[in-house]
Amino acid sequence: MKSIYEEACGTYTRQGDYELPDLKVPPESEVEIGVWGQRYRRYLKQHHRIRYYNLLTAGTLNEHLAEINQQAERMFQSLVSALSEQENVTEKLKASAPIQWVQKTNSIRNRAAEIVNNEWIYI
Repeated sequence: MKSIYEEACGTYTRQGDYELPDLKVPPESEVEIGVWGQRYRRYLKQHHRIRYYNLLTAGTLNEHLAEINQQAERMFQSLVSALSEQENVTEKLKASAPIQWVQKTNSIRNRAAEIVNNEWIYI
């Protein structure tokens, strides 16, 4: 009688008294994963282990992380530019009051990062 694994064309290798399945993880394409993808990977690994390992064993984890990274980066950049325009953080302010410009820019970037974290990373 064949096991379900053998019916799905799986094979076993004898190791001493045991027969272990020959499992192979499909190769993943090499993609660069940015800061948002790394945060999302860490979040998945800590809080959604089953989903993380399903993506990992299916060979789609890196592609998924790269997609999340791209979407989160796009949202972050659009939020930063929209908030900068809304609060008049311009090159003119940078030239006239550089310390105030840095404070406002950091505030905008922190708020945008918090929004992206809540919308894309920690879901």
